[in-house]
Amino acid sequence: MARLHRVVACLITASFLASCSGATQSPTPSIAQMPVRSKLPKFLQIGHTPPYPPARTHRITATMRARAKSGGWMEVSGASPFTGGADTELLMTDGTVMISDACTGNFFRLTPDSTGNYQTGTWSQAASLPSGYAPLYFASAVLPDGKLIVNGGEYNFCKGAETTLGAIYDPVANSWTSVSPPSGWSRVGDAQSVVLDNGTFMLGNCCTSVQALYDEATSTWTQVGTGKNDANSEEGWTLLRTGNLIVADVLSAPASEQYNASTSTWSSAGNLLENLTQSVEIGPQIMMPDNKVFVFGADSFTALYNPTSGKWSNGPAMPISSGKQLDIADGPATVLHDGTILAAASPGVYAAPATFVTYKKKKIKMFATPADATNDSSYNIRLLMLPSGQVLETDDGPDVEVYNDNSHPMAGIAPKITSVPSSLTPGSTYTISGKNFNGFTQENFYGDDDQQAENYPLVQITNSSSGTVAYARTYGFSSMAIGAKGTTSASFVVPSNIGTGPSKVAVVTNGVRSRPVNVQISSTK
Repeated sequence: MARLHRVVACLITASFLASCSGATQSPTPSIAQMPVRSKLPKFLQIGHTPPYPPARTHRITATMRARAKSGGWMEVSGASPFTGGADTELLMTDGTVMISDACTGNFFRLTPDSTGNYQTGTWSQAASLPSGYAPLYFASAVLPDGKLIVNGGEYNFCKGAETTLGAIYDPVANSWTSVSPPSGWSRVGDAQSVVLDNGTFMLGNCCTSVQALYDEATSTWTQVGTGKNDANSEEGWTLLRTGNLIVADVLSAPASEQYNASTSTWSSAGNLLENLTQSVEIGPQIMMPDNKVFVFGADSFTALYNPTSGKWSNGPAMPISSGKQLDIADGPATVLHDGTILAAASPGVYAAPATFVTYKKKKIKMFATPADATNDSSYNIRLLMLPSGQVLETDDGPDVEVYNDNSHPMAGIAPKITSVPSSLTPGSTYTISGKNFNGFTQENFYGDDDQQAENYPLVQITNSSSGTVAYARTYGFSSMAIGAKGTTSASFVVPSNIGTGPSKVAVVTNGVRSRPVNVQISSTK
């Protein structure tokens, strides 16, 4: 079966590359370079991730909940508000989490309780996307001004679309504004996206080799992508500390490429030692705090990239579970405090049940699973590191769980505050400065269907008397560069309903908290 998958993948690759022969030689790539996947023969159309989770075969029992709890997983309390299913989770700069309700166009917000705990947080409904837009598997990012951008969708209302629709969410106004696609793009689909070091949002076209940079001030796009080796389809983009991107190609595997953010061009980053693709899929590629990039394969292979040497090496093989080879053909990963990677795997492409694994010190080990993992595959799971240190898990169903990461942060990765006013007033805006405000990783990884980067600072304020935890909305980040050297800054707005008196301010990035600084919250300026 694995060989069949590889043969089909090669046929798809050949089909794509043959259709765009000579395309990468053009200094100005066009939308016509690559065919839309829906035009391929039906037996080759396996590049589409299923629009629904696997069929549910088990009801979650008290025994399953107890098993999950013993492994550190807890169900988020309160009635689930999702009708389509809890899908992509995005950490907003005020500490709340926006979660899309799959194929409905709705978003729900999870707010932590007064102690900062998300497991006992509360649900509320945010504004819905513009009429006619209900994407599944789309590009997304939190921008430097604290707004949320969403683009494309492999499905719209759970129907195949490769839609070009998009929108920006303003958390202050609780409203969405439609965003037009780049000129000439007839598809965006399950696109890649990233916020570059300078704060510019970059979007990939699902089905061609081009990308575009977004100017939020003018709501215009500039197309880039000179030299791209193959179409963006199914790839993930990982931000390096140079400000460039590294990509393990899918359609031209085992090749890899690097995007130069200064010149907006692509060049070869060498070949992986094994082909990590299967069924035109690949797993997440994760920037670790130690400045290495680890890539999970859609087969048994993994790989490691060293940005310093520019060399690829083989990683450990994926485990075998219950006699079946595990893989991550589309799936999530997040980085725990101690640098361990937590990821969801499957016993075959799109197969259930999901199995969680960790990678650390060149070893992959089995890990405890949430209660609903028996009904899941890797592709329908999302993981998000929270500022509390908890990991939020969704699976396109009503079940939402958190894992409590009690590991100690790696030395040297915590943010450090160097400047913040000693007296703060509710409702007022201030500047906070320090180091490591963007962390050392984008933190959460999936690939082309889902992006949940959180390399930006959150400001946490804890009242010294009551212990009440609140988050001040941050924006105006001076840099989005991971591992940024020197001092960076952000603006923050003190919540108008915050308690007064002696308090402590901390910055949280990648779920890691800085040492707190004493401040006074005054009722008057």
